[in-house]
Amino acid sequence: MSLPIKISVAKGDGIGPEIMEVVLRIFDAAKVPLEYEFIDMGKNLFEQGFSSGMTPEAKASVERNGILFKGPMETPKGKGMKSINVTARKVWSTFANRRHFKSLHGVDTVFSKAGIPIDITIVRENIEDTYGGVEHMVTRDVAVGRRFISRAGSEQVIRYAFEMAKKEGIKKVTCGHKANIMKMTDGLFLEVFYEIAEEYPEIKSNEIIVDDLAMKLVSKPNEFQVVVLTNLQGDIISDLCAGLVGGLGFAPSANIGDSISIFEAVHGTAPDIAGKNIANPTSLLMSGLMMLRYFGMMQYAATIENALLYTLEQGIHTGDFGDKNIPSKNTTDFANIIINNFGQQPKKGKAKDIANIPTMFKAPLQPDKQKMMASVALEKETIVGVDLFIESELLASEIAEILKPKLRQGFKLVNISNRGTQVWPTGSKFTECVNHYALRFEARKDAEIEAADMFAFATVLSSKIKITSIELLKILGDKKSYSLAQGQ
Repeated sequence: MSLPIKISVAKGDGIGPEIMEVVLRIFDAAKVPLEYEFIDMGKNLFEQGFSSGMTPEAKASVERNGILFKGPMETPKGKGMKSINVTARKVWSTFANRRHFKSLHGVDTVFSKAGIPIDITIVRENIEDTYGGVEHMVTRDVAVGRRFISRAGSEQVIRYAFEMAKKEGIKKVTCGHKANIMKMTDGLFLEVFYEIAEEYPEIKSNEIIVDDLAMKLVSKPNEFQVVVLTNLQGDIISDLCAGLVGGLGFAPSANIGDSISIFEAVHGTAPDIAGKNIANPTSLLMSGLMMLRYFGMMQYAATIENALLYTLEQGIHTGDFGDKNIPSKNTTDFANIIINNFGQQPKKGKAKDIANIPTMFKAPLQPDKQKMMASVALEKETIVGVDLFIESELLASEIAEILKPKLRQGFKLVNISNRGTQVWPTGSKFTECVNHYALRFEARKDAEIEAADMFAFATVLSSKIKITSIELLKILGDKKSYSLAQGQ
């Protein structure tokens, strides 16, 4: 692709415009071969009636250029609006969120004072999980959210983590998960992790339960190099790691997709200091450096990063960090000092000095339809029963008695659970219940059952109970594809 590369730029809300201005000025001073196409996204678009938080022209720009460089953005609260940040990542299928957390000299933390260097990359799945935002009030007292983990989505982000590690000479990739509890969803993610890990024998792979991961990150952070996680867990762990290196103001972020990628600051919009020219542009600048390396502009990125590191080593800082005995710089002056330090080399932690390489980036081809990602069905699928979720304030034993006359021959009520804990046919009187039950029915083992049979059965039972949702029980090959209740 010929230079310069055109990118879509959204300045953001709050402090966004002022930190974006100085970052682009740093790029221009370094003569980075980029062309900017400014677009409208963020809070003011919501207020103008654009429910997605962006104009059609902005959407077209990003889909034409394939790159969005964005400042922090705010979604209005309490108005039913979806987060513009999450929407952008999901709509454009940027399946891998990469955040690099590294100790910076001049940014004091507990670990820097103890002489423990931090250098961790978190790769977070970016599309699925609870971030589908599919929720329902199934009774007046109970809200339910769906969690989506797919084989294809897991493969995308996990393969990205291993490919990134391979290209950058990283020797270890860890999978953080909660498969001990969420055996179907996190279990699938972990299964895919080990399938893909076999393709990279030169990279050490291991797993860790996410709560143990959280503890070890703050006690032995040097044990980790790359950690790949599902969306929600990755979100939490990413912010934890930001705390290890000084906060979100020093946490660059890239959202990588096959066609479109987004580079952004993930800290807040800080409206209380907006327009005061005192905001810290470091996170956005470092995210921009990730973008330059994504383009193969290694030398440009190294020049700017070395100037930034040298500036920090000199004790230069904005008001949110640094030695309080040294007067802080405003946003503009901080950026100007970085520019003046082009060519300087920090004494500690230099950037990788790699010559520019030809960019592999290409503006995305415009697809004529959405892409379906599905694995080939290799095993037989057998329906063996159904879970009926119901609303009721009766006790489980009373529900079972009511349903007895309605049970068809060949169907058996196996158990009743409440919030995932079995309360019938056995259970504890100390188990407190809410007005939402799961009723598990199984068919006789020799029965040939189809989905229509299960829905017809549910229709019959609906005259006696208030059904809120239905899930079929399936066997894939010889493996159950549904979980058991606690105590079952």
